[in-house]
Amino acid sequence: MGNGAKAATKRERNAKDTKSVGKSQLKSNEAAKDIMCQVCRSTFLKTTRAPALTEHAANKHNKTLQDCFPNFVEVPKK
Repeated sequence: MGNGAKAATKRERNAKDTKSVGKSQLKSNEAAKDIMCQVCRSTFLKTTRAPALTEHAANKHNKTLQDCFPNFVEVPKK
């Protein structure tokens, strides 16, 4: 046997390894955006806390947290 067979099997093995590694964090972040401002339809990650949402409502729309995010319920920290 020559070295060509060894090189081909090594390429195949490396190709299998690289496919499982490439998990995109951007896709995960997009899926986690489930808080939406009712005024401008901006989305926020579900881990966003009330102070950040209050700041958005006050600075962007000059409104309160309940005006922009009526369904928002803060989850207590563990």
